[in-house]
Amino acid sequence: MRKALAVGRKEFRQIVRDRRTLMILLFIPVFFLLLYGYALNFDIKHVRLAVDDRDQTAESRDLVSAFVNSGYFDLVATVHSTAELNRLIDRNRARAVLIVPENLGRDVRTGHDTTVQLIINGDNATTASTVMAYATTIVASVSSSLQLERLGHAGAGAPAVTPVPRVWYNPELKSALFLVPGLIAFIGMITAAVSTALSVVREKERGTWEQVRMAPISTPAYVVGKTLPYLGVALVSAAGIILAAMVLFGLPVRGSWLSLFGVTALFLTGALGTGLLISTVADTQLLAFQMVLLAAFLPTMILSGFIFPISSMPWPVQVVTYGVPARYFLVALRGIVLKGTGVHEFWPHVAALVVYGFAVLGLASIRLSRERS
Repeated sequence: MRKALAVGRKEFRQIVRDRRTLMILLFIPVFFLLLYGYALNFDIKHVRLAVDDRDQTAESRDLVSAFVNSGYFDLVATVHSTAELNRLIDRNRARAVLIVPENLGRDVRTGHDTTVQLIINGDNATTASTVMAYATTIVASVSSSLQLERLGHAGAGAPAVTPVPRVWYNPELKSALFLVPGLIAFIGMITAAVSTALSVVREKERGTWEQVRMAPISTPAYVVGKTLPYLGVALVSAAGIILAAMVLFGLPVRGSWLSLFGVTALFLTGALGTGLLISTVADTQLLAFQMVLLAAFLPTMILSGFIFPISSMPWPVQVVTYGVPARYFLVALRGIVLKGTGVHEFWPHVAALVVYGFAVLGLASIRLSRERS
């Protein structure tokens, strides 16, 4: 027992001296518990709602207020034309549009049945289904209240107001059309980051890094040379995934193929830069792989909007998601393949991918130049 305690004391001293291991053991678990504990939320809240109120009566205003006061919808715009409606949905500024027809107030007051239309962005099938259920419940509640107030009884027979939902871009609410773009982003990020992270660390382990340090080549040129071959392989892999998704899951590509590969190339460049940046910190391939899982795997899966809606996360977690490149890539990818929109509709997300790529490649170059000096 005394020998075992001696080994234990020696190992404890080693852990205390190894600050990196101590940080992983103490800080990382608590950090991820707090971060992902708040991010993992299947509740759909703060759905961006636009309204086209063609009636402008007390009854129509009551209906709109019921949506806003429910806590599930946030009124973000009032539209007056079909072109404005299309633009809001294409740019993801609204996930649902409530269209109140003319004469709704008159029909309710006279006891006639009427309908309201709800247009839903179907690029996220799970969110669209939930939004449809919320809207149906809210309209039914408002209908009963209006009947009780205007007619003096609680809506016998058919409800006075009935929602008519229309789902755009994915009318059948196929989960594959929602999941496949996310899988493309997820697979691309992981494979690209792992490939470059391990390639540099492998040179350190094999002892060839000293030759790289002495080679007559600038660090930016070295970074570009390391990135380009993997970028080519990653693009071929992404093309294979997209073609397989089209054949096996019926994924449409309604937009420009040139835009699709351009946006994909920007995203993969950032992913490769992430791997290079990790390689400047890690000394072994095992540590590099673990860091890729923490820095790329979990954020892409949980904080990108791939599975969990970002709008339902607490605002501190939403701030963190701005540093996840897959967040921007998913908006652009779904816009191209499902909506057929051009780059001009989601250019801020493309700009974010450019900034991210330059940032991680620049940081990787700076750190590598320090190691070579």
